[in-house]
Amino acid sequence: MENKMFCFQCQETAGCKGCTIRGVCGKTPDVAAAQDLLVYVTKGLSAVTTALRKEGKAVSEDVNHLVTVNLFTTITNANFDRAAIEARIEKTLSTKTELLAQLDNKEGLPEAALWNGTVADYAVKAATVGVLATKDEDIRSLRELITYGLKGLSAYTKHANALLQDDPEVDAFIQRALAATLDDSLTVNDLVNLTLETGKYGVNGMALLDKANTTAYGNPEITKVDIGVRKNPAILISGHDLKDLEMLLDQTQGTGVDVYTHSEMLPAHYYPFFKKYDNFAGNYGNAWWKQGEEFEKFNGPILMTTNCIIPPKDSYKDRLFTTGAAGYPGCKHIDGAYGETKDFSEIIALAKTLPSPTEIETGSIVGGFAHEQVFALADKVVDAVKSGAIRKFIVMAGCDGRAKSRSYYKEFAEKLPKDTVILTAGCAKYKYNKLDLGDIGGIPRVLDAGQCNDSYSLALIALKLKEIFGLDDVNDLPIVYNIAWYEQKAVIVLLALLYLGVKNIHLGPTLPAFLSPNVTKVLVDNFGIAGIGTVDEDLKLFGLE
Repeated sequence: MENKMFCFQCQETAGCKGCTIRGVCGKTPDVAAAQDLLVYVTKGLSAVTTALRKEGKAVSEDVNHLVTVNLFTTITNANFDRAAIEARIEKTLSTKTELLAQLDNKEGLPEAALWNGTVADYAVKAATVGVLATKDEDIRSLRELITYGLKGLSAYTKHANALLQDDPEVDAFIQRALAATLDDSLTVNDLVNLTLETGKYGVNGMALLDKANTTAYGNPEITKVDIGVRKNPAILISGHDLKDLEMLLDQTQGTGVDVYTHSEMLPAHYYPFFKKYDNFAGNYGNAWWKQGEEFEKFNGPILMTTNCIIPPKDSYKDRLFTTGAAGYPGCKHIDGAYGETKDFSEIIALAKTLPSPTEIETGSIVGGFAHEQVFALADKVVDAVKSGAIRKFIVMAGCDGRAKSRSYYKEFAEKLPKDTVILTAGCAKYKYNKLDLGDIGGIPRVLDAGQCNDSYSLALIALKLKEIFGLDDVNDLPIVYNIAWYEQKAVIVLLALLYLGVKNIHLGPTLPAFLSPNVTKVLVDNFGIAGIGTVDEDLKLFGLE
């Protein structure tokens, strides 16, 4: 594919404008082009499925899953394997051809629904269907905001699907909204409304995943997680997919091989189900962006179950495995359909030949404060608020990243008054979850709800507190939102919070490059969205100096 690209879907996009030579994430122009084309053909397929539903015809779960995994594949740091992406394009086009044959009325379908090129055509087509194909800046901004929200929603839906939980209404919406981004008749106001509807279904998608996780593994509970190492050979599992972890733990039982979590997989330790595995050793390392040095020191094989891959060093590339939507050229990919058991025997065999992990930290961290656990502590929390022991809660959920400006979040946590409590989810917590911030009457000052999708728990906690205090508006609670973002899963969390009525969210370290000035104004005027300043300025702004 041509050596051109334009991508601005993540926070670290070059100059906060767009990557045009090579992705800051490490993806090459040909991979970026393949991702653009995959999104385009997935939108075309979605236009067909949406038309089929209008005719009263069923769309299979397999097609729904194809759409969500396609979008997940294009999330930042998920898949760098051009051949794997092109295979998904081929599969999508063949599926679309089959479904078109079932459609009675093909009038009004967009060009993307009818295009059916071959591999030889991919490069030329990809050059015409990327982000900049939409000329109007505001329409482009809203289309991308919706698409990135749908990418995040698809990621969460995929995890639920892996646990055999589906919501056909969420799938139908994802496809209807994707098709709508091809519709040139839609106005800015139409797309603003669709953006908020995306937030509505974001809530539904996160509720589906919460149900899937807790049904399979129980409600998270307060848990102390070891961050040191044992002497056994080991496998490190990263990403977000709990079903992959379950299968890996089943297959490593009795082998003498331990399993450690990394980054966003840390919250797996909070689920009661996983505590039965005596070889589930602890958590190794920190947020995703430190994996270069941490994977090197781990010594054993690493399994990447979802996004958060950075281009691997040669020192460990031959022991990096991918599965699900993740992929990297030259790394072994382990496949498996929903409901099937993946075969991790090659990873286990490799682990037995390699040294145990090099210790990089000692001690423990505490988490497990998802909604049911916090509800169990509700009386204690409410009493602390009423007595003034807790003055405010600070929601600091979201993502971590490489940018030096993200040191803001560590400093902000350190400077918070002792009568405040941080509510967190996602890998943003690695900026402060190992600081000694103490507790308030036995309530830790950092309450970790889990993965980025567990921001749903934070919303439920806020709604529960609103109910307990008898408030009419969730924004009347003593809660401040100072959220870090990085990629598209954070976008759907933001849209979900907006749909739930949460206002005055501060978003950093920069506002998204894909927001045009006019779209930013809509968000500021209607929802009070704002960026961040200095730590001292923001503490004063939030009334926390």
